[in-house]
Amino acid sequence: MKKKSLYSLMALLLLGVFVFTSCEEKDEEMDQTEQNIVEIASSDDSFSTLVAALSKANLASTLQGGGPFTVFAPTNDAFDLLFNDLGVTGLDDLSAEALTPVLLYHVLSGQALSTNLSTGFVSTLSPGPGDSKISLQVEVGSVILNGSAEVTSADNMASNGVIHVIDEVLLPPDLVDIALNNSDFSILVQAVVKAELTESLLDDGPYTVFAPTNEAFEDLFTALGVSGIANLSKEQLQPILLYHVVSGNVRSENLSSGDVPTLHGDNISVDVGATVTINGTSNVILVDIQGTNGVVHVIDEVLLPH
Repeated sequence: MKKKSLYSLMALLLLGVFVFTSCEEKDEEMDQTEQNIVEIASSDDSFSTLVAALSKANLASTLQGGGPFTVFAPTNDAFDLLFNDLGVTGLDDLSAEALTPVLLYHVLSGQALSTNLSTGFVSTLSPGPGDSKISLQVEVGSVILNGSAEVTSADNMASNGVIHVIDEVLLPPDLVDIALNNSDFSILVQAVVKAELTESLLDDGPYTVFAPTNEAFEDLFTALGVSGIANLSKEQLQPILLYHVVSGNVRSENLSSGDVPTLHGDNISVDVGATVTINGTSNVILVDIQGTNGVVHVIDEVLLPH
């Protein structure tokens, strides 16, 4: 009986140690998640530039709010690379007005853990034309943003969301950037450059671009009996490309059936039903990639002017 009592006592003691340790670990976990996003960033020296930028742009209080938010947080090294690219010495050379859209471009509404991210485009809090929000391109695997920024540490939990650490500062993209960041548009980029239309798509706009994929261009080359962009002149490419551009920031919810004038001059015919088609044969396969000076809708066939 004594031996049995001794075993029982030891079991109780071990159980007590286990419960105490578990509670202690849970307390430590809670201590980590009791801090909001700004508090976590402020406690890590590698985010001192980000914290200073948030303060200068008067956004710290926003990210201390209820949220939840998902923040892609650039390190000090990432900001140093940006300063070097911009030819500035630091935050003192950037205004609050310049910083605000950049910082908001690193923030999503809602809590998106790395396991919830999928390849595609998501809306950030950075404002675009009208009431739109600028899109961010995500590629999963090793998570890459806009084709170059890498998530180096994921799922750092805060009381009001989650932080993913990145190695590059993200800049809100214009229409040209959207094409450059996406490998599916590499032929479109070649065509725009050869047609000398890059500057036009860097204008304030806003514009709506129906962007053909590489596959759509390959189908065009086959139909024309040419091997690629090299076989088409600037004079041939310009009217084709301008036929894909409409004035205004027309998002998918504002598309309606009918004829729409393009920058080329000829109309395109839009048919909105279960799917959206252009000129009866070209399908819109992805909508609302929002840039700073317009929106992109992806199509599966190159449109040819009448």
